Amino acid sequence: SQMPHGHMPLPSFWKMVEDTLKQSGTQLHTFCQMFETVTPSPVTQPLNPAEERKVLSLVSKHGPDKLYQVTSNISGSKDLDLTLQRGQIVALLQSVDTKGNTSRWLVDAGGPRGFVPAGKLQPY
Repeated sequence: SQMPHGHMPLPSFWKMVEDTLKQSGTQLHTFCQMFETVTPSPVTQPLNPAEERKVLSLVSKHGPDKLYQVTSNISGSKDLDLTLQRGQIVALLQSVDTKGNTSRWLVDAGGPRGFVPAGKLQPY
């Protein structure tokens, strides 16, 4: 009874709720469409010959199902973190860090090994 709509007849109240939900749904749909057009989908970067050799080495060591591509630049800030560029290919060694954190993965970058944020990797 303390709510501003507490004294509305029930059919009017439900109509107002339905209209509000429709409007919110429309706004969400519009936002999702704008987000999809503004955010470019990650694309496979062409590899130079040195990177191609590194990828072949990673495939032979770890198998093709373990390869991931870096989706945005990574600046390692902690000990054992790697600094990687967007488009680089890495091999997943463990999907968890030494403390059990699943948002940091241990990867082989074709030489250096270290941790990177899991959210910045996509299957290659």
